[in-house]
Amino acid sequence: MKVYYCIFAPKNRLLNAKIKVAAVSYLNTKPLLYGIERNSIINEMELLLNYPSQLASSLQDGSIDLALLPVAAIPSIPNARIISDYGIAADGNVASVAIFSQVPMEHIESVYLDYQSRTSVRLAQLLLEKLWNKNVLFIPANEQYIEDIKGTTAGVIIGDRALQQLDNFKYVYDLSDGWKELTGLPFVFAAWVANKNLPAQFITSFNEANAVGLQNLDEIVAENHFPYYDLKKYYTENIHFHIDIEKKKGLDKFLKMITA
Repeated sequence: MKVYYCIFAPKNRLLNAKIKVAAVSYLNTKPLLYGIERNSIINEMELLLNYPSQLASSLQDGSIDLALLPVAAIPSIPNARIISDYGIAADGNVASVAIFSQVPMEHIESVYLDYQSRTSVRLAQLLLEKLWNKNVLFIPANEQYIEDIKGTTAGVIIGDRALQQLDNFKYVYDLSDGWKELTGLPFVFAAWVANKNLPAQFITSFNEANAVGLQNLDEIVAENHFPYYDLKKYYTENIHFHIDIEKKKGLDKFLKMITA
């Protein structure tokens, strides 16, 4: 699938209307939302927070205009275009997206799939097949599924909950690490995706606002007490917020693999 990276847009109906923007409320989005919420561009937006898996349906039905979208959902969005140089990515260990297990990979027989993110689920399925050569039973997860990860049943856990669980399981298989091992490329988990043309000035200002938080990471860490993991390390070593050329290559490869 070809991914369109939009750097300008013609005039359209949104020039005189508030743009509906949605993102998740995980810790990994805090640096991006920091600048958006403090920039005058917030006055041009309605900012909504939701699970990553629910953002796709909102973009599909047109109830929102722009979302920090899990990238596996991009092929399902009509007129999808990436409008920012920023998103959620990793080059190796990401810490917050992994398969958790009490037994080693060779003994895993079934895997719970986290209901909150389509991208992490598809990545886990790809890696189980192509990297770890596993044929397992996939189980849709309910809200309490982490309690049922035991024996030969593993589970995909993402986001803040994954960081909380890092010390609670004997085996943690980081999915971004696995992707790097399989392809040699970074992995993009989420990108700012629009379903229509947006005003050029909005795109420029939005991109600039995304960058502001990366200059204020110490303040963001101080504002978000989280005893389970070093957030400064998370924001500077695990998460990569700038979507550069290599990350775009990784994104293109992932989309081709899941749409082949």
